[in-house]
Amino acid sequence: AIWSDVARFYLIGLGFRGQQALKTFGVWDAVQQYTIQAVGRMDWAPDAVKYEDGVERIFTDRPAVTEVIPRDKLVGVLHDYIADNYPDRIRLNYQCEVEALEFGGSADSDDGASSSSPAMIQVTKCEEESQVHDPTGCQDQPKKLCDVDSARTITTDLLVAAEGNARTIASQMEAEDKKNMDTMGFVERLSFKPFSITRYEDDNQRVYKSIPLKLPPGWRPDLNYSARSKDGRVIFDALPADACGIYCGVLLLKREDELAAPNTQVTKLRELIDEYLPQFSPLIDDENMAGVAKKPPSFLPSFRFAGPRLHQGNCVVLGDAAHTVKPYFGLGANSALQDVDEFSMCLDSTPCINDAVEKFSKERAGEAEAMVKMSRQLDRPGTLGILAFIIPLLLDSIFHGLAPKIFEQNTLAMFQRLDYNFRSIQRRKRLDRINQILVLGTLAYGLSKTKYIFDALAQTTGQTMSTMIGALVGTVAAIIFVQKAAFFFLPGLAPADVLGKVQSKATNNAEGSEGE
Repeated sequence: AIWSDVARFYLIGLGFRGQQALKTFGVWDAVQQYTIQAVGRMDWAPDAVKYEDGVERIFTDRPAVTEVIPRDKLVGVLHDYIADNYPDRIRLNYQCEVEALEFGGSADSDDGASSSSPAMIQVTKCEEESQVHDPTGCQDQPKKLCDVDSARTITTDLLVAAEGNARTIASQMEAEDKKNMDTMGFVERLSFKPFSITRYEDDNQRVYKSIPLKLPPGWRPDLNYSARSKDGRVIFDALPADACGIYCGVLLLKREDELAAPNTQVTKLRELIDEYLPQFSPLIDDENMAGVAKKPPSFLPSFRFAGPRLHQGNCVVLGDAAHTVKPYFGLGANSALQDVDEFSMCLDSTPCINDAVEKFSKERAGEAEAMVKMSRQLDRPGTLGILAFIIPLLLDSIFHGLAPKIFEQNTLAMFQRLDYNFRSIQRRKRLDRINQILVLGTLAYGLSKTKYIFDALAQTTGQTMSTMIGALVGTVAAIIFVQKAAFFFLPGLAPADVLGKVQSKATNNAEGSEGE
């Protein structure tokens, strides 16, 4: 039933990272049978009201065409693949709570020889009872009723914690290291780097409701559609749910918006869509509009990452348990699948599990931190967003256009590059910032040396030479900056809006839209 209910879809856009991982495990062909291609996007500027007002861009130079699939359908395909190909090697259990009792790992025996002890976990059968709101702003979590009498203890040579936002195992790893630090001396603490989860407060929070759509004739069924209001109240994004024009849209609102609440007035919601999204309003029938008004909002995840390592003994964390980002830039599900691919290669490269988890931790912990930090910088609101996102984006656009062999593309475009990982993107953009400052400083210094010209101008105008230099540099910079920046300083600007305006074909990064 979920597979056919578009209102419950959470659509995932599989980019080159996710596709490559699925190809590695031989499951991509099975998954691709259920995907829909999104070959480009169409964006409407604020106040645009007609289909013809949208700006269409088709992406032709990306490393892979984005393939869209509902999350539950992807899970179903993977389930069937495992059941068909590994019935005697993999057993799937659902509705279970897992608690780590011991993390295992390397240990020295009494005779001095090195050995490895297994991890020990307790597994309890649970049932979901009801939805419980998470006050931290993450996705609401179902309340679980667990049968403690069903608990059983299992030992394992390898424990992989890929439990998403729940992070039960990761939180236990964090607690154990804090406990261990309490028993350490001062000198020992100086060299010890405890496992911890860095949790960022969401200072740019929006909630969302999913909206099923049926495209009319003439609308392309293979584009990512996006629009927003001028005041920033409404952001709308939609991805294809099938090849016949059925779409799942996401209506993003600020958390305090009256229409973000459950059981809102249908007439008020229709008025909101008519006013801000008139091109989409005719595509939403009264029945679906009533369903959207009734449903509670869903919450985007907050930015978090684990580090400085991703393992404890024989346990390793990956996916959302290691790094959580908002689904604006196509990094969540795709980077999780990439984690699985990378960990598989680590296991293949060494016969020792301890060595494999340590190698994975060294290779991916820095990636997790860099990805989350960069993604968060792209989501800061107000003045912070201007300083951390808008100005760097404009500088990259100007300098890359003038000297593409010296200055790289903007961060969003580099997310889609095969020749850069997240840490190398972070290092490269730091280098670009340094070089940009040097160029601007050199230009200002050079202008200050044109003494005779400015002396003459100063005498003519009665101003000081420094005032004349500042005025000239400021005027030129302002002209360039205003030309580039007019769109980016609209109130309520969100990263999803910027994706449609960045002049690079490599920035179609939409990952997901969720419905309940």
